[in-house]
Amino acid sequence: MNALEITSLSKAFGAQTALDDICLSVPSGSRTVIVGPSGSGKTTLLRMIAGFEFPDAGSLSLNGEMLVDSTHAVPAYQRQIGYVPQDGALFPHMTVAANIGFGLIQTGTARNQRILELMDSVALDANMATRWPHELSGGQQQRVSLARALAQQPRLMLLDEPFSALDTGLRGAMRKMVARLLENAGVTTILVTHDQSEALSFADQLAVMRGGRLVQSGHPMDLYRYPSDEQTAHFLGEAVVMPARIESGWAHCDLGRVAVNTNGFAGSAQIMLRPEQLQICEVPAETQGCHAVVTERDFGGNTCTLTVELRPQAAQDTGRSLLVRSTGMHAPPAGSAVQLSILGAAHVFDMR
Repeated sequence: MNALEITSLSKAFGAQTALDDICLSVPSGSRTVIVGPSGSGKTTLLRMIAGFEFPDAGSLSLNGEMLVDSTHAVPAYQRQIGYVPQDGALFPHMTVAANIGFGLIQTGTARNQRILELMDSVALDANMATRWPHELSGGQQQRVSLARALAQQPRLMLLDEPFSALDTGLRGAMRKMVARLLENAGVTTILVTHDQSEALSFADQLAVMRGGRLVQSGHPMDLYRYPSDEQTAHFLGEAVVMPARIESGWAHCDLGRVAVNTNGFAGSAQIMLRPEQLQICEVPAETQGCHAVVTERDFGGNTCTLTVELRPQAAQDTGRSLLVRSTGMHAPPAGSAVQLSILGAAHVFDMR
């Protein structure tokens, strides 16, 4: 069952099109991540779901209830949708307890007990209830903001880049905690981010936006392995893209003969490999079949990114440079002659 249905949603601000015919289904209890570069329309879409903006065309429904269409729009405060902004947006003149309890209908002991339950759910100590927002770390502020949103028992939770201001290590820990908390609560969640690794690790469903349009959506692994175009491929991670001639399930390219997922296609096309699919082996320079040399080595501890230049196979060829990942301890130095092998199949971009 889908909790949220977005149908043909469009929005323009003057002559600028922010959203162009967006259609997306968000399964109940799932975590959907909307990712894209700045200006792609992802925050506008989130604000439209929340009820802070209204579309020029299209409709939104939540759990079968129409939130907005051409005839009416449910106000934001009646949608039962939680919203956690990038900066937390805590009330600076209220304590942690008052922030979390803002909007609770309970009073007295019942209210205080509910606030303590919410603090515990986001791993905040009870003795922090009397602190002010300026006395909290960035991670603690985000937890308070999340607890405040959960206090309303939302049908849908919207997270607008809530981890972007946190340190790298804290971001990962917070992301895991939030994912676990929302999953245990059974809350359908939509996260907006421009961080590719964050999107891939958090999402059950990934939606890529570009220029106000939904380019591709689906399981994160599927989008990473089978992106719809070269731009999406590079946005979701490092990619090796090169021209090839496709025949009978094989690509003939600068790497030689490479297996591909063609679905019957034959002819000229662009193929893609992820750097981790390229395996490297150092060999003596005079070895027959040696067809590449390491030109740069970027050491990163347990992993190392190598720039490898293919040796021309014919007089008219030019050397092509590729990125290859290797373990840090066994990465060959610059100048090494190497052989390349490929794991799995290359992806062929849709040539229609």
